Amino acid sequence: MRIRGAVLREIGASRPYAESRPLDVTEIELDPPGPGEVLIRLTAAGVCHSDLSVVDGNRPRPVPMLLGHEGAGIVEQVGEGVTDLAPGAHVVTVFLPRCGGCAHCRTDGKLPCIPGTASNNAGFLPGDFSGGSRETRLHEVSPAAEAPVLHHHLGASVFATHAVLHRSSVVEVGTDVPPQVAAPLGCAVLTGGGAVLNAGQPEEGDSIMVVGLGGVGMAALLTAIGLRLGTVIGVDANPEKLERARELGAHEVYSPEELADNGVRADVVVEAAGHPRAFETAFRATAVGGTTVTVGLPHSEALSEITPLTLTAEARTVVGSYLGSAVPARDIPKYEELWRSGNLPVEELVSDTLRLEDINTAMDTLAEGRAVRQIVLFEEPES
Repeated sequence: MRIRGAVLREIGASRPYAESRPLDVTEIELDPPGPGEVLIRLTAAGVCHSDLSVVDGNRPRPVPMLLGHEGAGIVEQVGEGVTDLAPGAHVVTVFLPRCGGCAHCRTDGKLPCIPGTASNNAGFLPGDFSGGSRETRLHEVSPAAEAPVLHHHLGASVFATHAVLHRSSVVEVGTDVPPQVAAPLGCAVLTGGGAVLNAGQPEEGDSIMVVGLGGVGMAALLTAIGLRLGTVIGVDANPEKLERARELGAHEVYSPEELADNGVRADVVVEAAGHPRAFETAFRATAVGGTTVTVGLPHSEALSEITPLTLTAEARTVVGSYLGSAVPARDIPKYEELWRSGNLPVEELVSDTLRLEDINTAMDTLAEGRAVRQIVLFEEPES
């Protein structure tokens, strides 16, 4: 079937992206779902730093690639062997497919699936997770395309009107969940909320700090506020984000400089900026006996400097958390219920909505640190 999607042909384009236009919204031929796969019509897609990291070359991926990984949509067709989803189901996309049987899948979300990670790195769908053929289902229509076969982004490729994903890459949600709420559940909320709940594991009375208030960081902050355990602190260099954090219920907010000057520390500190200096800030701000959770994704060669003696002398813990150390099928329904109860106002993460054609401008906004979560909303098909 013919779809429209945003294709990245080369990484490392110069900014502003609104002028260099690294993402080209074009026509694509999408093959039907194979065994274990589902076809969805996208209703919304979030613009995440993990997308920007591919565009700017911070996390290289094979190109050409149909970008996007945080999405919400409606199932239109299921492949052979998919018996627990039916056309019409509303789903959230998840950027890490899981085989369910490897050693990592048996760690209750702590480690990412081994074959799922391999297929993501290769830019294809996981197939049967056997490590054999991983056929692409994306082909560029334009006769001018030098490489008509397109790679998938993190098994999702949701900057498009439709997508084919492995069954393990979608989680069903209620039809009452709006698209702009559903989409962040699969990445921003799953990652940020899980960094607090699954990795940080705060207890009654614990103070919780979040360093870096982008989409993931603000989702972590909202989760911490909803827990009502103790003081919640937001840290960011952007005054507008600090003001927004205060509006959402943060008890205290600081710039990194103010944090250091005041000597503020917390029991659980989540670093969500993806920068080595942010990790150092988070580590220094962790209380005696506390836990530093790092969820940001810096450049692979970035280095941070900490004092190892502090770990021993203060009995502290540093934890890495990928995808919120989550089991998506278990955790997304929890966040959905928290939203439904009013304790997790996911809609407050949305800083702007846009059309797919505005995707390059959205990357500029993200790179400039002016967005929390921008959401691409797709038009309803004509009846």
